[in-house]
Parts: sequence; structure tokens; C-alpha cells
Amino acid sequence: MKKVVIGMSGGVDSSVAAIILKEQGYDVIGLFMRNWDSTINNDFLGNPNLNNNICPQEEDYNDAKKVCDKIGIPLHRIDFVKEYWDYVFTYFLDELKCGRTPNPDIMCNKYIKFDMFAEEARKLGADYIATGHYARLKDGKLLRGVDSNKDQTYFLCQVSKEQFENVLFPIGDMEKPEVRKIAEEYGLITAKKKDSTGICFIGERNFKNFLKNYLPNQPGDVVNIDTNEVIGKHIGLMNYTIGQRKGLGISYKEPLFVIGFNKEKNELIVGTNQDTYQKEMLVSNLNWLLIDKLEEKTEVAVKTRYSTKESKATIEQAEDNLVKVVFNEPVQRITPGQSAVFYIDDVVLGGGKILK
Repeated sequence: MKKVVIGMSGGVDSSVAAIILKEQGYDVIGLFMRNWDSTINNDFLGNPNLNNNICPQEEDYNDAKKVCDKIGIPLHRIDFVKEYWDYVFTYFLDELKCGRTPNPDIMCNKYIKFDMFAEEARKLGADYIATGHYARLKDGKLLRGVDSNKDQTYFLCQVSKEQFENVLFPIGDMEKPEVRKIAEEYGLITAKKKDSTGICFIGERNFKNFLKNYLPNQPGDVVNIDTNEVIGKHIGLMNYTIGQRKGLGISYKEPLFVIGFNKEKNELIVGTNQDTYQKEMLVSNLNWLLIDKLEEKTEVAVKTRYSTKESKATIEQAEDNLVKVVFNEPVQRITPGQSAVFYIDDVVLGGGKILK
């Protein structure tokens, strides 16, 4: 009997993934990761259990334990607090310092879930590792999850081809309502549990207050890109992201959006909705999954953020190991620091970090 170690998050997706694996005849072991010290800067939003001195991470572990007991599999626990800080959170802060908007979930998958977690799973005798991601692996290719609303291949764009070996995505062929239905049929405590939000493993927090613990605010000017006039003050560049409209605190004759940052002058650049569109971008830190390298111009679909629709574009190799992306139509809210993920139909060609 093949042994599978599955990452149990305390959510409904990993719960049902574990059930499917067990029904398929695997010897299933659950492994819960503690990647953040939740007693630090405890400013979570909207969690009723805080009044009972139960932080969200411990609540997740308790739920994972109840699920594993219910379906009859063991649950182990591992701490990656230091590793998460060193490889994910430090990267997150460094990118913010440089005026970029990082995606820590992508780095967490690369360095924690499909690296250190996989190593720990091997210590437990795993033939495979599994997660509750909405994604598919077929013939060595990474494919979108069947549920287009939940597809998570965007977050897997920096995981290497080698890291995907001996990985299982049990719910990749399912849609979310079906997953919840199975959880309800098994009477799992996670069946109606809300999906997690916020920074990966850190949770949903008051973002501005949380960041002040690590990056002191440096107020500066807000500059209109069209008129070059100073029209207000910002509280610190790391509190804003390109395309943002709400929370600028500026009264103006027309709606304003964040267009960019002048890091040298500590200026927040704003403009109209029309100014948020761009036709080209450069992408660095390429991780190719379907090919070894980009040999020629290729027509692809591109996602520039997880929450945005993909756009048609042509990509080609540029100098200094960069890829130039030219969109068929201008795209809104292209944000340095976020990831660009390239698709051909349902297959992930690869991805990288938006440079500029």
C-alpha cells in the first residue's frame, strides 16, 4: 500500500482531499504545518475565538485533528516558523521596501509546502505528498483545476518541475460545491468553514497596523501623474498597491487610482482610471514548467494577478534573462512584484515576477 502524507490545513479542501485519498486505497497520514508564531502582533480581524484566547492557527490545528480523528488517519505536526520567516516573510518585507507588491503565498509554495514539507513527509515514509490545491498534474504537466473560480495554479508558478514529482492533487478535478457536499456527508467540522483569506499562514489582519511592526511608516507626497502636482499626503508607500482606489484619503474632481511609486522621492503616483492601463511588461525570475526555455515568440494567456482575468499576449525572450510581454489589448493594474503566469489552454507554461 502506497503511503501519502497530506498537508492538513484545518480547512475543507484538505479535509476532503484526505477522504478521497483514503477511499482510493492509500495509507494516508496528515501533517499540519505551523509556519507563524500567532502570539506575535495578535491583531486578527473578525475572529470570535480571540475572546477565548484561541488564535486562528490553533483553531485550524484543532479542526484538522478532529477531521483526522473522524476519518481515521493520524495527524502529525511540524514547526516551520523559522524557515517561513527566513524564506517567505523576509522576502515579503524586502519586496515592500523596494516599492513592489509581493505575493508571499507563491514563495510559501516554493520553499515550504513543496520543499521542506516534502522533506518532512519523506521522513515519515511518504511515497507521495498531497495538498488540497485546485490544480491537476497530468503526464508531467501542471493544469488548471476544473473549478475555474477556485483554480490555484497561479500560486504554484514558482514550484519546479522536479518538486511536482510524486505530488497528488486529489480535488483538482472537482468543483467547490462538490467538495463541501462530501464534507457534509462525512459530518466534518470543516464542511461549512469559511475559506482562509489574508497573508499565507499569517491570516486576516489589519494590514496597516500589522506592517507597522516591521516597516515604520514614512509619509510623503501624493503626486498626480497627469499634472505633476502634489495633491495630498500618503502614510507610507508599502500600504498601497497599483490600481488601488479606496483608502487614498484624497478629495479630487474625479476618481483617482494608484499608478506607481517614486521610491527615491517617497512619492505615491496617482492618476485616472485610463492611466491604470498598460500594453507591455517585463518579467524576471522565470520558472518554466512545460519547456526548458523560451526559444521563440509564443502566444499565451497571461494572468497578472490571481484575482484578475487572463489576457491574451505574445511573449518573447529579452536580454538579461527577462521575458517581454506584449498584450493584445491594454491591461489594467499591472503590478511589479506580483507574478505573471503563462498558460496555453489549460496547461501552465511557466511564470515569473513582474519587474516593470
